[in-house]
Amino acid sequence: MNWGVDGVTVSAGVGQERCHTEENGCYAKTMAVSPLSRPKVDVAADLALQVRADFPILQRQVNGHPLIYLDNAATSQKPQVVLQAVDQYYRHSNANVHRGVHTLSNEATDAYEGAREKIARFINSPSPQQVIYTRNASEAINLVAYSWGLSTLAQGDEIILSVMEHHSNLIPWQLVAQKTGAHLKFIRITPKGELDLEHYQSLLSDRTRLVAVAQVSNMLGSLNPVQEVIELAHRYGAKVLLDACQSVPHLPVDVQALNCDWLAFSGHKMCGPTGIGVLYGKRDLLQAMPPFLGGGEMIADVYLDHATYADIPHKFEAGTPAIAQAVGLGAAVDYLSQIGLDCIHTHEQQLITRLLDGIQQIPGVTVYGPTDPKQRAGLVSFSVEAIHPHDLSTLLDEQGIAIRAGHHCTQPLHRYLKLQSTARASVYLYNTLAEVDRFLEVLAEAVEFFTVALS
Repeated sequence: MNWGVDGVTVSAGVGQERCHTEENGCYAKTMAVSPLSRPKVDVAADLALQVRADFPILQRQVNGHPLIYLDNAATSQKPQVVLQAVDQYYRHSNANVHRGVHTLSNEATDAYEGAREKIARFINSPSPQQVIYTRNASEAINLVAYSWGLSTLAQGDEIILSVMEHHSNLIPWQLVAQKTGAHLKFIRITPKGELDLEHYQSLLSDRTRLVAVAQVSNMLGSLNPVQEVIELAHRYGAKVLLDACQSVPHLPVDVQALNCDWLAFSGHKMCGPTGIGVLYGKRDLLQAMPPFLGGGEMIADVYLDHATYADIPHKFEAGTPAIAQAVGLGAAVDYLSQIGLDCIHTHEQQLITRLLDGIQQIPGVTVYGPTDPKQRAGLVSFSVEAIHPHDLSTLLDEQGIAIRAGHHCTQPLHRYLKLQSTARASVYLYNTLAEVDRFLEVLAEAVEFFTVALS
């Protein structure tokens, strides 16, 4: 039985002029839009329609329907400027960095280190030296775990995590605890799906050495009160690592204002390429930490029986790095900075308000995480009584709608909530209110059809 209906087609114009609106400080591309497909005129809500032409993949169809991409928490799409930056590097400046004195090597080095400077400004790092390139956020967290954790932690020391952590901010600390004898403790969540600060305070002690938590939960969407988490941890002399994968792409993050000790995020979730991540760290910590990997570039002098190491950041960047990916991430940072993270966050708040309101009106659907959109980021995990998440994802894909289904690399959290898996819809700057409405329409039709079929 065909329970779907035709999707809404958003027309994309070709205008390329930049405009600035003083109302919210948002830069965006202007483009012609069909009045029928355009939401009620609003600067923030209109953002997606203004930037969609920048993303080539959004022009394609899936299974005969316009693509509606709602899997942004897993990875984001890439604007043309990022694709061009990577292509430009390979076509015109492809060479290894730092090691050559010829023109191509100098150009590659300038682009590679220039991207580091852009990233430092983006998160307000005091210095580009405190920005370490990694393959992804998982490697960034592992770098801290293996370098700082193994050299610092000892029997009886305590590491505080939360039950909502992504596997990448859980398994490295499990391994460190096994090797050092450190003890893991976990912050519970409230019935609303928020970090339980009262329980967190009860876990802190003079044995607490590290607190490692997500700034935004990739399953619950919770905007965690990390400023308070950091302040409380520092009172006990503990260090704090923030998993910022779901925050840095979506809202302003200032590492100096937060006063976190380390912050990790990935490039592919913020319009950049895959294969590039970032670790920010306080200078004294990074300088004291031993190298994570050994090889070329991370050295000062090498002898047959010993070596001395380069200063940060190169001490942690052994071998030929992901040069093109770093250049692409620099272009992504430029792109997001020009639009404005405040503007992106405001836009996502409007989308998630519409999504939350609509999804909670569908019978048989359970939403997880805060119900107040102001307390969450732009993602919603949910379950449908009549349909397994994987089946639901397949049904939506038939209508051109991409969502995520599974445990979202948060198996302990799913067990905590007595769940096997969930579906997750996540938005970004290029998603429209019309797309959210289409998703809700197809979801409601699917739920109704299968509820009737199983009754």
